[in-house]
Amino acid sequence: MTTIAVVSAGLSEPSSTRLLADRLAASAVAAIEQDRRGGSPRVVHVDLRPLAHEITDAMLTGFQAPALAAATAAVVEADALVFVSPIFTAGMSGLAKSFLDVMDKDALADMPVLLGATGGTARHSLALEHAMRPVFAYLRAAVVPTGVFAATDDWGTQGDQVALDGRIRRAGTDLAWAIGASRRSPQEADALPEVQDFASLLGGLGH
Repeated sequence: MTTIAVVSAGLSEPSSTRLLADRLAASAVAAIEQDRRGGSPRVVHVDLRPLAHEITDAMLTGFQAPALAAATAAVVEADALVFVSPIFTAGMSGLAKSFLDVMDKDALADMPVLLGATGGTARHSLALEHAMRPVFAYLRAAVVPTGVFAATDDWGTQGDQVALDGRIRRAGTDLAWAIGASRRSPQEADALPEVQDFASLLGGLGH
C-alpha cells in the first residue's frame, strides 16, 4: 500500500497550513485512486506544532525524543511527502526548517515531494520557489513541478477558491505521477541509521 506522509508546520489552531496540507493530500489520493482503480493510499499526518520543544531539544543535543523520532520515522518510511509551511520573512518557518535539519541528510533522497505554503498575501508566493524548493533539492528529494501557495484571499471569494482548487488538483496529479515513476526503494528507509532517544542513551550509562 502506498503511504503519503503529510507534514504541516502551521503554528496556529486552527491552521490554514494544515487545511492546505489536508487538501493537497486528498487531491493526491484521488489521483492515485483514479489511476490505479485500487485501494486508497494510506495517509500519515505529522503536525510539527506539538513537536516544537522536542525539535528544539534535538537541535541542541543531537538526540530525538520518542515523539519526534516517531514523526521522522513516519516521514522516512513513506512513499511520498506533502510538506506545507507558513511563510515568514520570505522563507519557510523556523519550525519547518528545524524539522528538516534534525533528519538524516539522506532521509529524503529520491522521495516524491509536493510542496505547499501559506501566507497573508500573494507577495509571498515566490518563497515556494526561492526558499523552499532549493532546500529539498539539496536533500535530493524528487520535488514535483507544481507547488501550491495559498494566501488569505484564496480562502475568500468563490473565484479565488476555484483557482486554488485547480492548483491543488494539478499538484495532486503531479504527486500521483511522481509516485508511480519513483525510483526510491523501500529498503532505503530501513537502511538509514537508527536514532536513539536521549533517555535511552542516559539509561545506558548505568551499565
